[in-house]
Amino acid sequence: MSNLKPLYDRVVIKRTEEEKVSAGGIVIPDSATEKPIKGEVVAVGEGKVFDNGNVRAPKVKVGDKVLFGKYSGTEVKLDGVEYLVVKEDDIFAILA
Repeated sequence: MSNLKPLYDRVVIKRTEEEKVSAGGIVIPDSATEKPIKGEVVAVGEGKVFDNGNVRAPKVKVGDKVLFGKYSGTEVKLDGVEYLVVKEDDIFAILA
C-alpha cells in the first residue's frame, strides 16, 4: 500500500466483503450481491486546501471503518487488490 499516496482531501479505502449468507441461512451468489458501501481507510491525504491557503486536516485516519456512497470515487487495482479513492466529503460516517 505504500505505493499509493492520496493528494489533498482524497482517501483510499479497501472495501470490506459483504456477508455471503442471509440471516435465514440462504447462500447469496456473487452475481446477486451489490458492491459494499463499507470499508477500511488505508491511506489519507494531507487535507482540504481552502482558497485562502489554509489546510483543514482530515477527520478520518488510517484504520477507520467507514460508510461511503454507493457510486462514490474511482476504483483502482494495485498488486491484485482493489481500492477505492474517494473525496473525504463522500464519506458519510465512521463506524464505531
